[in-house]
Amino acid sequence: MTATIWFVLAIVVVAFIFDFINGFHDSANSIATVVSTRVLSPGAAVVWAAFFNFVAAFGLGTAVAKTVGSGLVDLSVVDPIVILGGLIGAIVWDLITWWLGLPTSSSHALIGGYAGAAVAKAGFVAILTAGWIKTLVFIVVAPLMGLTLALALTVALSWLLRRSLPRQVDRRFRVLQLVSAALYSLGHGTNDAQKTMGIVVGLLFAAQAAFVDFPVRALHITTPNVIPLWVILSAHAAIALGTMAGGWRIVRTMGQRITKLTPFGGFCAETSGAITLFVASHFGIPVSTTHTITGAISGVGAAHRLSAVRWGVAGRIVWAWLLTIPASAGIAGLSYLVLRASIR
Repeated sequence: MTATIWFVLAIVVVAFIFDFINGFHDSANSIATVVSTRVLSPGAAVVWAAFFNFVAAFGLGTAVAKTVGSGLVDLSVVDPIVILGGLIGAIVWDLITWWLGLPTSSSHALIGGYAGAAVAKAGFVAILTAGWIKTLVFIVVAPLMGLTLALALTVALSWLLRRSLPRQVDRRFRVLQLVSAALYSLGHGTNDAQKTMGIVVGLLFAAQAAFVDFPVRALHITTPNVIPLWVILSAHAAIALGTMAGGWRIVRTMGQRITKLTPFGGFCAETSGAITLFVASHFGIPVSTTHTITGAISGVGAAHRLSAVRWGVAGRIVWAWLLTIPASAGIAGLSYLVLRASIR
């Protein structure tokens, strides 16, 4: 196969298209609570969320990008076709679940696709076990952490405000929910945009190894653990634009079908989700923002009464979560084999 810089850069563009779709698919995570409580209109909510998705580019680190870029798949196996196959797997699965209105994880679709294409090329020796352990553990930990924090925060604030008039509480939390929505969008941008950064830097670093004349230094790529500014800004811009496009099919599921929310409940869910995302991002763990906010919303409902949560809807979402990594991996593996046979 003869590869050129244009072919590799075209895959970089596909990666940022995935990032756009990630924002589009996951916009419900950032805006469903604030829209369902009528604190913001859908149009204002996506602008609010997109702004903070982009602001997250400044000063919140790149630990997750480093994990995705060099901690999940052996870079000696990675080549442009592996990356392209992985991206196709993630994009196809995201579009399928968007069409079905399922709030599945774009993050897990991406890492599942990446792994599936790498395994199709080199077998399971391509997988770096250590990086996957913490990622797979947090499939369970992230929603449980979101649920537990939201449950505790809801109970604590309900006790503190027990003598307040409901109208006063509602008015105060309509303002406070703007802050919590902003914090959640910061966390969303911090964790999710970094996954695409890692894929882009991994691709460009692998291209340097595969093609001696590939001008990686001109793109400011020195190692897979150093994320250049242009990659950071591009990834955050793409996810912010995707968020502005909005995934309206999923907003309804997240905002009202799991449990009915008030501004007070929305504040508790978003704050708990944001804390979970900031903790995971600090330790370089690529978690699902979808899993996190779903757990947090369920925690708010459960704080009132268990029957307030529509567990049937939550169960349907969990099944979609379980399918995401194997489904995107399968699509990506098949895509890799087709691409390898087609591109010489």
